[in-house]
Amino acid sequence: MAPRAYWKGTLKLSLVSCPVVLYPATTAAEKTRFHLINRETGNRLKQQMIDSETGDVVESDQKGRGYELRKGKYVEIEPEELEAVQIESNHTIDIESFVPSEEIDQRYLNHPYYIAPDGKAAVDAFAVIRDAMKDQDRVALAKIVLTNREHIIAIEPLGKGLLGTTLRFPYELRDEDQFFDDIKSPKITRDMVDLAGHILHTKAAHFDPSKFKDEYETALKALVKRKASGKTIELPEPEERPSNVVSLMDALKQSLKGRGGKKTATKSHARRATGRRQAARKAHRSTARHRKAG
Repeated sequence: MAPRAYWKGTLKLSLVSCPVVLYPATTAAEKTRFHLINRETGNRLKQQMIDSETGDVVESDQKGRGYELRKGKYVEIEPEELEAVQIESNHTIDIESFVPSEEIDQRYLNHPYYIAPDGKAAVDAFAVIRDAMKDQDRVALAKIVLTNREHIIAIEPLGKGLLGTTLRFPYELRDEDQFFDDIKSPKITRDMVDLAGHILHTKAAHFDPSKFKDEYETALKALVKRKASGKTIELPEPEERPSNVVSLMDALKQSLKGRGGKKTATKSHARRATGRRQAARKAHRSTARHRKAG
């Protein structure tokens, strides 16, 4: 059963329209999250708003919105004044144009949503719009109002439904020149580029997100489970960085031979793991002796 719809409205292509629903395509529900607690009582902490100058706690009826004109100088905006510029949602996704998918700069992609027909009566019109987009291999651009803000949304076929992805506006993107201008243009040989190309070829694969593993999330869950069961947490030893400096050409050649430090790293990891186990056994024996002596 599908979750509750995030948005309901009408998808419109010229005179063809159909009721649709939007569902967020992503979720953070499985992420491990922590709360701030009082170490002494174990109770959860609540945050309070504090006046930055007086240090007084500000109650909810004293809170307002202000735009900083200059350092420390704000102009207060009243709620009713904000309502005057808010766009009233007409709950319509009116397709304005169709563009080739390869022309959409991926930096503009923001939040993805699943779009499905709302009710049996909408299925025919929905299928017509979806299949026409498949035939033309184009992405629809439309406007939609979400949470009182207007967004541009890119719509494309996805299986039996549609995928809608809100797009960022140009002012939300930073100019890449300010980050790339200082990158030098070194003289690299054709041999180096060819070697790197061979390495890329040996690692060629297909996009398969099922292989993505969030190792940090897995480690967090294991940490919480271990701590909750009363077990101690052993801190890992800091990893030593290799001090030897090799030339770029040597590194490329070693990588191509499959000797890019993998064996060394594996041995080092194994030595550290063995050392930790030995230390743990010694500590356990020492504790046992103390208990017996007592």
